[in-house]
Amino acid sequence: MSKYHIGTSEDEFEPGSDGHILSNKLAITDEEDMAEVETQLLLKLYEYVFQSAVVESKHLSVDMLIEWHRKWLGNVYYWAGELRTVNMGKGGFEFTAASQIPKCLAQFELEYLSKFNNLNLFTRDEVVSYLAESHVEFILIHPFREGNGRLSRLILDVMVVKAGYLPLDYGIWEQHSEFYFKSIQAGLNGDYQHKTNEV
Repeated sequence: MSKYHIGTSEDEFEPGSDGHILSNKLAITDEEDMAEVETQLLLKLYEYVFQSAVVESKHLSVDMLIEWHRKWLGNVYYWAGELRTVNMGKGGFEFTAASQIPKCLAQFELEYLSKFNNLNLFTRDEVVSYLAESHVEFILIHPFREGNGRLSRLILDVMVVKAGYLPLDYGIWEQHSEFYFKSIQAGLNGDYQHKTNEV
């Protein structure tokens, strides 16, 4: 079983990977090898983003996020930096339909990315709400074939630094992954403060 259900009959997996690794330029078939490559490239992307004055810039845009995705995974996947064209879901939950991604990203830019330059004027509570909402919305859109969660963390780190804080510690997300996933699902109904007795 692959990490995601992909709603297409096309063979998008690397031969010899048992349906676990998406077709890639490096012919990688092992999950650990692919994870290592993606992690090393992500570290390089973090360096690029935080050394290229993005945080000092006045805007954040969907085009910039697409460029980051291409810069990160362009040497690995043929479709890096391109919006996905297949429908995807995880654990019985469907992300935004591929045909709706451009429209949803335009709305995401209008409602969230356009506020980037004013983040340093937000109160702490406003920053927390902004980060939670923008993260949930980006994950629900799930614009790329792979790497949405990791890219969203980079986006959050850029936003929180712009607001005047240090990058986030994502350890609690990993410790409470089921609660995190349910919180994302709750965002479908505009519930950005999903609560449970688990945490």
